[in-house]
Amino acid sequence: MGKIKGLSLFANVGVAEAYLEELGVEIRIANEIDKDRAQFYQDIYKNTNMICGDITDDSVRDKVVKESIEQEVNFIIATPPCQGMSEAGLRLEFDPRNQLISYAIDVIKRLKPKFVLLENVPKQLKTKIQYGDKIVLIPEYIKSELGHDYKFNKEDLVMAKDYGVPQLRERNIFLLVRKDLPYVWEFPEKQKEITLEEAIGDLPSLDPYLREGINETLTKFPQYEEKRKAGLAVSKWHYPPTHSWKQVEWMMHTPTGKSAIYNEEFYPQKAKGVPVKAHHNHYRRLKWDMPCRTITQNNGVISSLACVHPGRVYKSESGDILYSDARVLTIYELLIVMSLPLDWPIPEWAKETFIRRVIGEGIPSRLVREIMKALLEQI
Repeated sequence: MGKIKGLSLFANVGVAEAYLEELGVEIRIANEIDKDRAQFYQDIYKNTNMICGDITDDSVRDKVVKESIEQEVNFIIATPPCQGMSEAGLRLEFDPRNQLISYAIDVIKRLKPKFVLLENVPKQLKTKIQYGDKIVLIPEYIKSELGHDYKFNKEDLVMAKDYGVPQLRERNIFLLVRKDLPYVWEFPEKQKEITLEEAIGDLPSLDPYLREGINETLTKFPQYEEKRKAGLAVSKWHYPPTHSWKQVEWMMHTPTGKSAIYNEEFYPQKAKGVPVKAHHNHYRRLKWDMPCRTITQNNGVISSLACVHPGRVYKSESGDILYSDARVLTIYELLIVMSLPLDWPIPEWAKETFIRRVIGEGIPSRLVREIMKALLEQI
């Protein structure tokens, strides 16, 4: 049936697309509202026509449709923003971002591609939006709009950990095949889980860089420079994250898989020892013997959701039991747990906070690859 020629809506920086070219899938057109993300995407995927603009703007949407027709697009991947539904977000009822799916549906109905991949957080299944004069669940809306022309997959919840991704990350994914085609698109057979130990356990240990400065860093961590050089020998992206000493000290006393909020002495605290109010997954170290917890956009902050390196137990000179790597995952480690190519050409101009945010909002690349392979093997 010829090549798969794709359109990526809400494209972010193209985390999902990282392996599509090697599968023979050509993303011809992409749309992203944020200029920096659009530039990041274009720097990586030079053969894709990135249309930077707001999809809710009729002129932008018309341009996306027009150029997709000219490029003979027959596949759409759409990943609308999830912040309005995410467990890590505020989840306001009728968050306007949840309505963005309607603009993707408009493009799908106008292009009538052969295949569609719609992705979002599991909460989408129970999220309501305004549909005409009715309030309906998003899945009901999608199926009422597209069910006449498309077949849907039976199972629509998938865990990234089941497809060679060393990260849990549950997603809601609808796989659509136009009804005039003979293909059945379902998730492929599950694969063996990859633990964090298997994924990043052999990487050089790193001490954090302290916000208090290099002198304080070297005082607290005499091997800092030696470890930093060993990390950079692996990759320029495996370098020490920066944190404040108080947070680092809390995490040095926090065992693998545990949260610092349960420490008896070195717990997150304000002035005069007043405990910081936190979720049980804040200030939490990851576990070695299971895949990484879901990576969020705020993965560079120790106080965020389960994003601190598992660490290794050791004894200090005074005999205290401590844990190494009191830091968040490096960008290199994020590439691994998001299953991105380790040579993914991140633009030199991109700042660390920005890189972390856009990676944390992406779909694990290998998950998309395996799902696409399940379709391509039939064609």
